[in-house]
Amino acid sequence: MPMEPVPDLSTLSLADIAKLAQEKRLPPVETWNPDHCGDSEMRIARDGRWYHQGSPIGREAMVRLFSTILRREADGRHVLVTPVEKLDIEVEDAPFVAVELKSEGDGRGRTLAFRLNSSDVVTAGPDHPLSLRETPDGPRPYLHVRGGMEALIGRNVYYELMNLALDESDSGQDERVGLWSGGAFFALDDAS
Repeated sequence: MPMEPVPDLSTLSLADIAKLAQEKRLPPVETWNPDHCGDSEMRIARDGRWYHQGSPIGREAMVRLFSTILRREADGRHVLVTPVEKLDIEVEDAPFVAVELKSEGDGRGRTLAFRLNSSDVVTAGPDHPLSLRETPDGPRPYLHVRGGMEALIGRNVYYELMNLALDESDSGQDERVGLWSGGAFFALDDAS
């Protein structure tokens, strides 16, 4: 079964993006509880690249397919799960990377939509908050995706976010450096 092509956010309106996100039907991995079968011998690197037995997985459609059966367990481990098997997968940082940003509106009326390296589209808001966390490598920005899983916001996308936030901060709309999206404010000026 061929997968849908990856959307280009720059050509879509936010209404189109919202429709895409709503139409995306993911398998009900949270309801599947098979026995643990072992290790998948797969790894998701810090930069979002997927590897199997040390070699990069070059087929984008394969990575996209695996991303739909990815789940985070209550103990923080990540697994690939189907109705009949569950395999561990190593995730070095976050399982997804936000690679594209679309912003519409400004101030409290702004909406921020992100395309992930898995082709998922996520709109920041109360259910999908942005956060800035201190890590050994310094502060890093994340977006909640689903089921306790996050996307690291790619450097170029973070620069876009900061430019938008600094422009709004300079205009006096907010005292803190940050952005509104979906009716929620997300501070981008310090890690917590």
